[in-house]
Amino acid sequence: MATVKVDKSNFQTDVLDASVPVVVDFWAEWCGPCKMIAPALEDIATELGAKVKIAKLNIDENPELAAQFGVRSIPTLMIFKGGEMADMKVGAAPKTALSHWINGNLA
Repeated sequence: MATVKVDKSNFQTDVLDASVPVVVDFWAEWCGPCKMIAPALEDIATELGAKVKIAKLNIDENPELAAQFGVRSIPTLMIFKGGEMADMKVGAAPKTALSHWINGNLA
């Protein structure tokens, strides 16, 4: 499954009400490290398929959601399960580390 774009209009449905865990990537167009991890997240989304949804949320277009979840620096990744934030990772990391973190939160 490819990554999906979320914003304030579909965050409730696509993230909080999702039937599978959702990784939300809080990012911005001007953020170099965000662009660095984007291909890794696309690969992980494809590899894990229906086990997890990976969503991208542009903080410049959705500042209220970034503020609601206390995002202070980007990239910030949050895993949501059952409508609640289960874990958070701040900063860029290699694909292997991102994959390990995501898989560790699926159990």
